[in-house]
Amino acid sequence: MKTTKINKMFKALLGVFGFVAMTLCFNSCEQFDIDENPLGSQVIVGQYSTMPQLELGVTGIYGRLNKAAWMSTFYINGWSGDDITTHVASNKADFREYDQRNVTPENSRTLTNWNGIYEMIRAANIVIESAEGVTLADPDPTKQERLIGETYFLRAIMFMHLARIHSKIPLVLTVDPFQQPGLNSAEEVLMQIESDLLAAESRLPMSTNVGSSRPSSGTARAFLARLYMDWAGFPVKDNSKYAMAASSAKQVIDNATQHNFGLESDLTKLWSLAGRFTTEGVFTIVYSKQGGNLSNRKMGKLGLPSDSGLNGWQETFAEIRFFEDMPAGTRKDATYYTEFPRDANGKINTANPTQTTRWEEFTDQQNPIFRKIVGALDDGDWDQFQTERSDLYMRYAEVLLIYAEASGEAGSAGADAWAALNQVRSRAGLADVSASDGTIQDLAFAERKWEFAGEFIRWNDLVRKEKVSDALGNRTPLVSVGTEYDGNGNGTPKPFTSAQNPILGSLNTDNYFAPIPQEEIEKNPNLAD
Repeated sequence: MKTTKINKMFKALLGVFGFVAMTLCFNSCEQFDIDENPLGSQVIVGQYSTMPQLELGVTGIYGRLNKAAWMSTFYINGWSGDDITTHVASNKADFREYDQRNVTPENSRTLTNWNGIYEMIRAANIVIESAEGVTLADPDPTKQERLIGETYFLRAIMFMHLARIHSKIPLVLTVDPFQQPGLNSAEEVLMQIESDLLAAESRLPMSTNVGSSRPSSGTARAFLARLYMDWAGFPVKDNSKYAMAASSAKQVIDNATQHNFGLESDLTKLWSLAGRFTTEGVFTIVYSKQGGNLSNRKMGKLGLPSDSGLNGWQETFAEIRFFEDMPAGTRKDATYYTEFPRDANGKINTANPTQTTRWEEFTDQQNPIFRKIVGALDDGDWDQFQTERSDLYMRYAEVLLIYAEASGEAGSAGADAWAALNQVRSRAGLADVSASDGTIQDLAFAERKWEFAGEFIRWNDLVRKEKVSDALGNRTPLVSVGTEYDGNGNGTPKPFTSAQNPILGSLNTDNYFAPIPQEEIEKNPNLAD
């Protein structure tokens, strides 16, 4: 009897120490061990006995999220869209594969993203198996349910994130170091995500902090709306899910005040340090440079060319045609930089500029620059590899546009659906639209194109609506017409006769999703499709 109790305590402590080790790793490790099987677990799971143990376990999942999301690799699929491009050379080959729709199973960014996400899923599975249904020595049922709800939510959004890249993925739901799962169908994956989000919603509070760095029930319901939009589109194409998406989005909108959700009036604030926490954040991934190396390394100089003085990392640029097509106004100004004030040394200087450089004058690569990536120039993190700016992983504007589009597709669009669409347009400085301008679903889909430019989700919209060929088919050979400026600031039209990163792969539906990493298939042949 005494031996049994000791064994149970030992297993529980190992589970907790495993989380301590994981949490410490976030602060010191920049890469995951690629020899480790991310689908299994090397941690012995035992029941938690105290609330601090459970809190530490959930903190470990958030740490995994930070380390999965802190670099551009997390959004690797985003380069497939018609809004984003990367450098024509340099060390951006993995990004170019997505940019050119020619993704190979050996793509190292795909592998890193896969491993990071499954490490997080594994951590979530450990918490669920260690805490659900367990009576703690210091019971606080409400807090315990909230923490378990957060765990279900975090597992759900990572399954969703990976499914948007690969469609069919293994649903790893248990802690088993020896499991060799096969691929689940797209519909099975969607059903599991729905189950996890519903489990989360029922356990989470009505609201958390402004910006929702911890999810609320409204956060879970908003992601259900996003999920149902995916479900209604390619590849499953279950049209009945449009009504569910509209209903879910409407629930969030009706309770927006209680959830601490709302549109941020100043769009530019969203891409600045001042916008780290805003009501626009339905779910926010937060970073910090203090005490733990949990900074955001997707922004700042990664969005600049390598021109003298700018010294950018040449990673995330704006597509020229998309930029030129975007309606002028407040939103376009908040999305892009077209010129930079620079001092005599060529560095960006907003206080005492002596010259202005337009994007057409770059000597490295001529592309407009995403303000959403570079950030507010006065913040001073434009020339850094790390920032404390947040990832607005889902914005309230998306909830409004889901409601408008889904209502139209479901045939239920009324005045409130049009009002949701026009709220987003009004903030962008655009006139209201009505049925005389087109169907609400088409108008809302087009609005998403401009509203979320440079936020790495355009490709998913093209996939679910099967519009990849429409968007990318005219990219080669003609990109666009730019402007060439002389030394006196006079501009003349200049044709761009070839795409910087021309499409090499198929634009058909059989090439919409990235292949499973070859290294994972070699470890587990059951992943071969």
